[in-house]
Amino acid sequence: MVIEFLIIFFLSLLFIRGVRNHSERLGLIDVPNGRSTHSSHTPRGAGIGFYLAVALVIPVFYFDIIVSYVWTCMAIFLVFIVGVMDDHHDTSPNTKFFVIMFGTFLLYLDGIVIDKAGLFFGFDISLGWFALPFTLFAVVGFTNALNLIDGLDGLAATVSIVILGSFFAVGYLHNDLFMMLMAGAFISALLGFLVYNWHPASIFMGDSGSLTLGFVISMLAIKSLAYLPAVSILFIAAIPILDTLVVMVRRKMRGRSMFSADRCHMHHILRHFFAEDTRKTVLFLVVLQGIYSLTGLQLEKEMDNGYLLILFLLNVVLLYMFLAAMIKRQNRDC
Repeated sequence: MVIEFLIIFFLSLLFIRGVRNHSERLGLIDVPNGRSTHSSHTPRGAGIGFYLAVALVIPVFYFDIIVSYVWTCMAIFLVFIVGVMDDHHDTSPNTKFFVIMFGTFLLYLDGIVIDKAGLFFGFDISLGWFALPFTLFAVVGFTNALNLIDGLDGLAATVSIVILGSFFAVGYLHNDLFMMLMAGAFISALLGFLVYNWHPASIFMGDSGSLTLGFVISMLAIKSLAYLPAVSILFIAAIPILDTLVVMVRRKMRGRSMFSADRCHMHHILRHFFAEDTRKTVLFLVVLQGIYSLTGLQLEKEMDNGYLLILFLLNVVLLYMFLAAMIKRQNRDC
C-alpha cells in the first residue's frame, strides 16, 4: 500500500499545481468577501487535483475493491462533480443538497447505511424504516459541516487528515481493506495539497475538495459503526460537528436563521484570540481534534451510547459557554 500512497501524493502535487497555474483560464478563482480571511483573488478547486490523484491510482491497484463498492465510488464521483460545478460558477445549495442525498442513496445500495443506533440506557435501538432517512440526515449534515470549517489555510485539510487517520486505524485493527484504502489514499492526497495550502495558501480546495472529503468521511464513519459505538463517531469527527452545532444553536437563540452566514465560527473566534495568527489557530484545532479522535477510538462497541452521548453533549455546552465568553470579550456581533 505504501507505493500506491506515494504515487497518489506525487500525483496530487502535480495535478494541484496544474489547477493552480491554469485557474484563471478554468474559471476557478476565489473572490474575497466579508467573511474571507484572505484579501486577494486566490485560485481554488484543488479538490480536482487531489480527487483525480486518488481516482486514477486506486482502480489500477485495487480494481476488485472498486468493483465491490461500485455504487459508493459512483456516489463520491457525483459529489465531486457538483463540487467542481460550484467552484466554477457557484451551484445553488439545493442542487448540492439533492446530489449529496442521491449519493447517500447509492451508499445504501452498497449496504452502507446506519441501521442500528446501538445500546442506549440498556435498550438496543434498531432504526428499521428510519435507517435511510437518518443516514441521509447524517451524511448531508456532516458533509456541510466539513465545508463550513474550510475557512482558514490548511484547516479543513489537517482536521480531515486526523479524522481519516482515525478511520485508517479502525480499518487496520479490524482488517477492513476498503476503509484503509480510502482513508490512506485521501490522507496521501491531502498531504500533497498541504504543500500549497499551508499558510500562506496559494490555492484553496474549494467545494470540489470539501464536499468530497465530507462525503468520504461520512461514508467511512458509517462503515466504522460495525466496529465502534455510534457516539464514538461524534468524538472522532468532533471539530466540524461541534462547530456546526454551536453556531446553529447560537444563531437560533439570537433569532437568526440557523443557515445564515457570519464570521462566528470557532476558527474565526480563535484566530482573533491568537492575534490573527492562522498557523497557531490551525495547530490548536488540529491538536484538539486529535484529542477528541483518540478519545473516540478508546470507546468499545459494547459501551452504552446513552452515557457517551451525555458526555458529548456536555462538551457542546462547555464549548458554547467558552466561545460565548470569547465573543463577548471580542465585542463580536454573533
